[in-house]
Amino acid sequence: MKIWVDADAVPGVIKEIILRAVIKRSVPTIFVANKPIGIPATPTVSTLQVAQGPDVADRYIAEHASADDIVITQDIPLAALLVPKGTAVISVHGNLFTENNIGERLFVRNMMQEIRDTGGRTSGPKPFSDKDKQQFANTFDKLLTKRLKLSY
Repeated sequence: MKIWVDADAVPGVIKEIILRAVIKRSVPTIFVANKPIGIPATPTVSTLQVAQGPDVADRYIAEHASADDIVITQDIPLAALLVPKGTAVISVHGNLFTENNIGERLFVRNMMQEIRDTGGRTSGPKPFSDKDKQQFANTFDKLLTKRLKLSY
């Protein structure tokens, strides 16, 4: 099992939560971004800088993540590619993407994008809160614990 982090837009507090958990449990973790990111190198944590361009990091993760892995991303189209493979996908807000909700999430995302593309206004994402941080920490811990038990 590996953890893949779509690191281009992950809040710093979420990176800290991820790092504490994976270093403590020695879980191989790769932060993928199209720019340099400040992550301390450890035997199990690494960074991978991909080429500039839209969705380059997403494509890399989609090609390399397996069913046993966990992916952390805000990108719903990436989640829609991974969930059917059995990959566990969680947002930085602590929402778990599943077979039961990914279709609706992708539909809403695409509808909102279409509204923006045709000149409409949407409210945009809400500010990241302490509640989001706590929900991520709780969901990530449960998911990581469950996946680690399955791998033994």
